[in-house]
Amino acid sequence: MSGPSPTSTAAEAAAGFKAGSFTAAQMVETSLARIAALNPSLGAFTCVTAERARGQAALLDARRARGEECGPLAGALFAVKNLYDIAGEVTLAGSRINADHAPAQADATLIAHLEAQGAILMGALNMGEYAYDFTGENAHYGPSRNPHDLAHMAGGSSGGSGCAAAAGLVHLTLGSDTNGSIRVPASFCGLFGLKPTYGRLSRAGSFPFVSSLDHLGPLGRSALDLALAYDAMQGEDARDPMQAKRPAHAAAPLLGEGLTGLRIARAGGYFARGADADAFAAVDVVAHALGASRSVELPEAHRARAAAYLITMAEGASLHMDRLRSRAMDFDPDVRDRLFAGAMVPGAWVVQAQKFRRWFHDAVVRIFEEVDVIVAPATPCRAPRIGQKTMLLDGVEMAIRPNLGVFTQPISFIGLPVVTVPTWSHDERLPLGVQIICPPWREDIALRVAHDLALKGVALARVAG
Repeated sequence: MSGPSPTSTAAEAAAGFKAGSFTAAQMVETSLARIAALNPSLGAFTCVTAERARGQAALLDARRARGEECGPLAGALFAVKNLYDIAGEVTLAGSRINADHAPAQADATLIAHLEAQGAILMGALNMGEYAYDFTGENAHYGPSRNPHDLAHMAGGSSGGSGCAAAAGLVHLTLGSDTNGSIRVPASFCGLFGLKPTYGRLSRAGSFPFVSSLDHLGPLGRSALDLALAYDAMQGEDARDPMQAKRPAHAAAPLLGEGLTGLRIARAGGYFARGADADAFAAVDVVAHALGASRSVELPEAHRARAAAYLITMAEGASLHMDRLRSRAMDFDPDVRDRLFAGAMVPGAWVVQAQKFRRWFHDAVVRIFEEVDVIVAPATPCRAPRIGQKTMLLDGVEMAIRPNLGVFTQPISFIGLPVVTVPTWSHDERLPLGVQIICPPWREDIALRVAHDLALKGVALARVAG
């Protein structure tokens, strides 16, 4: 690597910094110039923490000059969805209401973990209001646009996270995934995205949406970048009572193991219908590259999606009830109406949804006694146009906003780890993602498979422009 560039991978940036090819200060200034030039048309950043980044860069440069070890991500730049607390900044969570809040007093745990490994924070990223969104369109702060075609959606609710990474504004971004909000932007923007096992990474210092479904994780331009970020962010955190008490399990050292010993299948049934032909063609390409000739069916997956919807609506409404009472007109109308609907969901329905959740979890875990990896579509189509309200799937006109997560919701419903990998066809400038789904706590396997697909040239992230 000859010079500082936010369009490289995080691993390449860290290697270049370590080799002395450039200073951290040079990398930061290059990124700031790129953000200033491109963000007005992209709508990725809501806050650029320029002085903080310059301060972090100066510290890294001084440590390197003294011959100190600076960390595996030293020199790499990252930004976070604006539901992560950044000390001294207001945590918007995509809302007008939160803009009246006081600035955060401390950083989210995952920010602190990444900085401890040398990564430099560049700011906060646009998102769907209160994370209740699959499109990346924000009624208050504007849409995050797909860098590969500005007329199209970046996906949501981590739209700014997908946009910033795909546009090469930073090397890595952090998002959140309740029903698919990392995997949908990764699919639409052509990125690798990791939704870890529920409870694996700390959520302390992040604004919640649905506590029993919320996950935090990274998006990037290589599986190695995801693995480095994932390894850096592991560790028990007393600030998050929902975090699982499990020792860290490093994934990056295992990437080279490839597919050895892995039993891989593609998802059939529910996951083989209800999408356009391109989505299934992407799965075909990935499955063929992995030698996955077997098909498995996740039983009652359509009920899992329905149950996830019920829980999302009810928990989301409960969280926002005071805001709905006092400031209903300050919500995005689409978000407000769904929250009001959630407030009217009968409690008995939610209880039944939770009972079914346990049954579905156990049924899927039994499938993983026979296979190690399941391959499935990430989204039912390529990124729709901004402002588009409906799409045609299997000859049926469907509303876009609730149905972009048709394949992601049943998976996050039971907290399984997933890596979305990007695929492209020769005649399309917009990508499509494929989910690599693994048993609980086996992020390392999903990342190994994603890395293997990248080495084979099947999974490829492209910087827009």
